[in-house]
Formats: sequence, C-alpha cells, structure tokens
Amino acid sequence: MLRNFRIEGLKIISVVGARPNFMKVAPLHRAFGKYSSVQHMIVHTGQHYDANMSKVFFDDLELPKPDVYLGVGSGTHAEQTAKVMVEFEKVLVREKPDLVIVVGDVNSTVACSLTSAKLWIPVAHVEAGLRSFDRTMPEEINRMVTDVLSDYLFVTEESGVVNLKHEGIADEKVFLVGDVMVDSLALYKEKAKLSAIRQQLSATSGDRLLPRSYTLVTLHRPSNVDEKGNLQTILKIFQATEKHGPIIFPVHPRTRKRIEEFGLSSHFAEVKNLVLTDPLGYLDFLNLMMDARVILTDSGGIQEESTFLDVPCITMRENTERPITLELGTNVLTGLSSEKVIDLVEKCYAGEWKKSRVPDLWDGKAAERIARILVDAKTFEH
Repeated sequence: MLRNFRIEGLKIISVVGARPNFMKVAPLHRAFGKYSSVQHMIVHTGQHYDANMSKVFFDDLELPKPDVYLGVGSGTHAEQTAKVMVEFEKVLVREKPDLVIVVGDVNSTVACSLTSAKLWIPVAHVEAGLRSFDRTMPEEINRMVTDVLSDYLFVTEESGVVNLKHEGIADEKVFLVGDVMVDSLALYKEKAKLSAIRQQLSATSGDRLLPRSYTLVTLHRPSNVDEKGNLQTILKIFQATEKHGPIIFPVHPRTRKRIEEFGLSSHFAEVKNLVLTDPLGYLDFLNLMMDARVILTDSGGIQEESTFLDVPCITMRENTERPITLELGTNVLTGLSSEKVIDLVEKCYAGEWKKSRVPDLWDGKAAERIARILVDAKTFEH
C-alpha cells in the first residue's frame, strides 16, 4: 500500500528509549532540520528512566526537549514492551505521522515498530541488519523482529546488508548509509575536549589522568554482572591490571546493585587504582574515551566508537553484532576470560595493538544520507 506524501509536509516521529539512542537521533534531528517540509518529533519512552541522566544527554547533544515523554520506567522485558506499546499507540493515533523512525535494539525499538506496523504506519530502522547470532541476547530478538517489520532499513556496515539478504528482506528496502553514532562523535569531538572530567576524577583519585595513562571500563550486560562468579572474574582483572595506572569505571546502576548484593563492594574498594563513578554524560565519557589507553567493555556502540577514535577495545563478550570492528577496527573479543583480557591489557600498555582503519561511510554524514533518502521518497510503501 502506498501512503501519499502529505501536501503540507512530512511528519516524522523518532523514538528514543535508552541513552545510546540519543546519540543516534541527535544527528537525524539536525539533518531533518535542513528541510522546511519536514516536521520532526521526538518521543522519549522513558525506558532509561533516570531523568537526570536523560537531561544531561539531551543537553550535551543539543537535542530539544522531547515532544512527548511516555515515562514507562522499568519492568520485565514483557512489561516494559507492553507499556511502551500501549502509550505509543496513543501518540500515533493523535499525531498521525507519515513515518516512525526507530534506532538500535532496545525494547522501545521493537515495541514502537510493532505498534506502528499494526496501524499501517511505515517504519524506518536505523542500525538495521546487525546480528550477533545469539538469541539468548534480548537485543538480538529486538533487532530481528524490528527488521521484519521495517520498510526502510538503514545499515551501518556491509555485514548488515548480507544478513538482511539471507533473511529475505527485499533489496530495495535496504540502504548502506554509514553509522549515525559516528556522526555524533565527529561533531562533538572538539567540544568534548573541553570537558573537565579528567581533572575532576584526578582530584578524586589523587592521580593525574594523563592521556593514554588509564583504562576505561563499561560493563552492564547480565551475562557479565548478574552472577557473583563473573563479577569476581572482573575484580581479578582489575587487580592484575591496576599496576598500569588508573582504571576508570562509570558504574551502570544494574552493575552497582549487583556488586552490593553479592557483598563485593569492599573488595572493589580495595583495588587502589580503581575509580568508580556514577554514569557520565555524553561529552564527559567521550573525553575519557578519546584519551584512554584501552577500553574494556561489553557495549555494542563502544566497539564502533573506539574504532572511529582509534582506541584499543577489548570486548568481554563471546560474540558481536558489529564484526567490522574486529575486521577493520580496534576491537578484540575475549569473552569473560581473565587470562585473555589481562594478556591483551599487558600488550596494549606495551604498545602492541593491531593496525586499524575507519570503515567506509563512517564519515559523519550518515544522517544526511538517511534524511535525503526519506525526503526524496515522497511516498511511503507499507
């Protein structure tokens, strides 16, 4: 079915649910702002429900206050998805958009895709086609379902194009455009250099955080932090690598809760060079990423960001949905193996790391390509 382009312009709703989504929608909002025919709305589902952290990210990324805030909060996967669907349906019925854009792979992504599709509103998925081939990851289910429902699939790397072809998605729906998260990095690198976060953390830790003198850590996946034994493995890694200098660890609320539940707080506190902080804003964290010697993570997006920034990245997972970061980038997979991680940290501080390059189309213009494709379409097919 073809939906005609409205005479008065094009109304697009972009959905954000969790903080990684903000970095992807911000460049899209700027790109659509160049077209007088486009009315671009932002709906924040409130899946990441820390209002203070959301505000910091919106301020850092110069995003306007969301047009709609659903405030769904926490819950099981089913509860959270259901709450988003119920509330987002009300928005769609009221606003009658021509298109809904979803990004990434969080519960809000699949919930809003499903709600839109059932109301015959076309869906565009940004970061389509990424696959870890591990269905124990909730994000993998979200990605697969969203891609089946989407009418426009915007892909960051060639593996996504191949995956979608194998899954029977029509070629004319798939567009290799680059990485919108890189758009934000490219735009805000210089601004991030002005952050005072390293001076603030130096005052807290007593050590000066000189460029390339520290390890940066982000860990939040249930497979790493929901079992005491796994957190003890992470602790062992910190104990073995602190000799190289400060370890900066902005702690996800989930991770902090588990450390406390398992009675490990005092053990983490005994690691002299370990600096635990609350979650950081976008510019502060980007500042730390740019000058880190090595990053330890289980995040998807950081694998891409570290590749663009040419910072060694050790991903403590068994798989990745972003294989280009392994093939061309700075990323290495280790799983939760203390021996592998410690060995790689040693090599990194010894100046040994693989050569890398930035993938094609990761040039800061992905959002502009997406906006042009959608504006030029004029009619949307569902």
